[in-house]
Formats: sequence, C-alpha cells, structure tokens
Amino acid sequence: MIIYGRSDATLNPGGVRIGTAEIYRQVEQNDEVVESLVIGQQWDGDTRIVLFVRLREGVELSDDLSSRIRQQIKANASPYHVPKKIIPVADIPRTLSGKITELAVREVIHGRPVKNADALANPEALELFRDLPDLAS
Repeated sequence: MIIYGRSDATLNPGGVRIGTAEIYRQVEQNDEVVESLVIGQQWDGDTRIVLFVRLREGVELSDDLSSRIRQQIKANASPYHVPKKIIPVADIPRTLSGKITELAVREVIHGRPVKNADALANPEALELFRDLPDLAS
C-alpha cells in the first residue's frame, strides 16, 4: 500500500466520497501551481468542491489554466472530483508542523469560528478566505 498524501477532510459532493489528496495529486502536476487547498462548501443543499490555488509568481489564473486544471482532474480522477470553483490565493494556512489545514479554511468560509487557530503557523492566511465574493454565487 502506498499513501500519497494526508488530508483533514473527505468531500462528499452528490453523495460520492472523495479524498482531497486525489485532487491535489492532479492539480499540482501543473507547473503554474505551487500548492493547492480544496474544501467542500455547503451549497444549494449539497456540497460543492472549491479549489484554492497558490500560483507561481507572475502567473494569473486564466480561463485556459482553469480549464487545464479541470481537464487534468476529470481525466485522471473522475467528473465528481472536478471543482465548481477555482480561486487563486496568496497564501495557504498551515499548522505549526507544516501541514495544510483544510478544516480551518472550511470553517472560515462557512462563517464559523476556527477552534485551533493557535495551532497555525500563519493564522493571518485565514483572512484571505473570509467573505470571498466568488463563494457567494
């Protein structure tokens, strides 16, 4: 058995269980992406997948890059894995041990308090995810 990644959460869009590492493995094959974070946002009675990407310096999230990311995920995972939203961010919050923290971001985007903020190396990064207009539609 090979374990490729660690994740805090399992996504469940349309009743299909998805490990976030399955998405990371595809997204981060794109040279433009430095790292990514994926969460499930409660939306319209279901869960929609939202992908946040930290891009290389000088790279913008174009329609072409978004399309390539979605195609990579669809071709190598499944259509259920494809994010409904892809949003660029300047930083991704991490624990003191360096692990990306999906659960804290999920709490922030749902307007709930983050219980373990003192366990974060860069808690200020959570503010990048608060009240994002792209998540309101």
